[in-house]
Amino acid sequence: MKIRRKKGFFSISAVAKMFSVHQQTVRLYEKQGLISPKRSSGNTRLFSEEDIDQLEEVIYLTHEMGINLAGVEMILRLKKQIKKMQSEMNKIFDTTQQELEQENEKSKEVLQNSYQRLLQLKNKENKTTATSTATTQSHDDEKEDEAVDVDNWEIEYED
Repeated sequence: MKIRRKKGFFSISAVAKMFSVHQQTVRLYEKQGLISPKRSSGNTRLFSEEDIDQLEEVIYLTHEMGINLAGVEMILRLKKQIKKMQSEMNKIFDTTQQELEQENEKSKEVLQNSYQRLLQLKNKENKTTATSTATTQSHDDEKEDEAVDVDNWEIEYED
């Protein structure tokens, strides 16, 4: 039996303390659409692990890198777009790899069939050559007999 760990949720006060920022800053990031925590039935913000990771990135970009909120929004949007494109590229690479493997298998089959056909033709040619050689040998024997006869011919000269 696999034990699943329950995902914990954090309140806005816990998250604000975690990153040493004011709660109002966290609310501003939410208002700008940079983070989107879940809400409880009482409308309390509940931050998941993913929300905290996202908030950490936003705080790094704004406080450490000095990027304004519009820049952060653009960076996050581009990162999402890059991730989507990377996923699509991976699918294309996987599909292409499968197609190449299939083509490789087809090529091997064609090569094997061609090889078998060449062997058949070679064997057929060898049999024909062997038969032809035997026939030629018997014709040569007959020609030798005829040659002997030719040597025994008498030539008559007119006076």
